Amino acid sequence: MKLTCPVFGPGDMIPERYARRNGNVSPALVWSDVPSQAKSLALVVDDPDAPNGRFVHWLVYHIPPDIKSLDEGVESRGELSNGLRQGTNGFGNVGYGGPQPPSGTHRYQFHLYALDRDVDLPPGASPSELDSAINGHIVEETELVGKYRAK
Repeated sequence: MKLTCPVFGPGDMIPERYARRNGNVSPALVWSDVPSQAKSLALVVDDPDAPNGRFVHWLVYHIPPDIKSLDEGVESRGELSNGLRQGTNGFGNVGYGGPQPPSGTHRYQFHLYALDRDVDLPPGASPSELDSAINGHIVEETELVGKYRAK
């Protein structure tokens, strides 16, 4: 699988518009080459450089394998009109929470998982609930990493 973003490439800086303090708009994402055995997809965006360890910025799950992208500016709702579901991020909100490092430059990992079953968690699931639901069901995964520096 391949995961790309039209506004930043692998290892590039994430534009200000997508940071929590500067619009908090989720970036568009596009993926390809989903394995034929995938029953659903899940997206997890996290910051491994957070002071207290992994900090989750976005959870999207219950994604049918025939969906190939997310538009920019996904609404902050538990369930979207197309049936996709979003979980609760580390800020305590449902939906996207943009980069907001306390200091320095942090990496933001956009993980896309192809799963051998559907993740039928309710809207607003926690990171640990999603981690448990996908554990042992990942067929393939890919990652896109962007960076953001504290202002």
